[in-house]
Amino acid sequence: MKYTIGVDLGGTNIAAGVVDEQYHLLAKGSVKTESERGFEAVAASMAKLCLKLVADAGLSVEDIDSIGIGSPGTSNKENGDIIFSNNLHWDNVPLARTIRKATGVESVVVGNDADCAALGEFVAGAGEEFSSLAMITIGTGVGSGIILDNKVFAPANSVAPELGHTTLIYDGEPCTCGRRGCLESYASFTALIRDANRAADAHPESQLAKIRESGDRLNGKNIFDVAKAGDETAKELVAHFIDYIAQGAANIANAFGVRAIVIGGGISKEGKYVADQIHEIVKNTMYCGDMFAPEIRMATLGNDAGIIGAAALASHC
Repeated sequence: MKYTIGVDLGGTNIAAGVVDEQYHLLAKGSVKTESERGFEAVAASMAKLCLKLVADAGLSVEDIDSIGIGSPGTSNKENGDIIFSNNLHWDNVPLARTIRKATGVESVVVGNDADCAALGEFVAGAGEEFSSLAMITIGTGVGSGIILDNKVFAPANSVAPELGHTTLIYDGEPCTCGRRGCLESYASFTALIRDANRAADAHPESQLAKIRESGDRLNGKNIFDVAKAGDETAKELVAHFIDYIAQGAANIANAFGVRAIVIGGGISKEGKYVADQIHEIVKNTMYCGDMFAPEIRMATLGNDAGIIGAAALASHC
């Protein structure tokens, strides 16, 4: 039996798990990242967590075939160094070599965290029957990952694919990346909340305005809730938001020819209500959509996607 460890390295937490050949989680845990401690301390915490989970799974280090690490930022595919990660304040740090030495596991592979989430859904989640897929994660920003012909699409020493920072509307809303009109500027929950506050200002009779009057802040959940309850202002707002996501998905389908697009993040909880609408728009707007429109699936693995995908890195990179 082959066992691997997947590590999902985040700015707040380091989450990890031991998986078997069918990508079943045998043991899982997390610790605080506390990146202000510096690279060496974070790497030591990661290694310690990995070794603890091996013991929790009733295994020994000799049973572990590889460790995969999904990290924010850009990595060197050849040696597993993190070239740059602004979230962690890392610049050219030897992550794979350090974890290899600290754990005794010879094979340590490093990839991008968004790519790992996509790979997790590919091997064990919403897209496991396909040979290619794209995943876009709707959150504070728009994350993305692509699997082509059973391999992670990750050009060496590159930040690609950053599909959230492709232009949706020329000279549109400003984006945190410095450009204007990015997909992230329209299809993130940050953008939805911005637009909802504008709509509440313009329509004081709306339920969106009444939520604010009650002292609550607008968020993705209450915006969708009042839209589904029939508030006209919220319905129009959510329809535009779904259209933005769908237009981005159509662009991805045109560019990469994937057979499925998985939507992750909090919006995945909306299920078919959103997926069916996105699919219909993609089918009607992409090139030859009647013949080649991809399946639209909502992510199913939740926070485990990054762990499982990282565990699968060694065999899909």
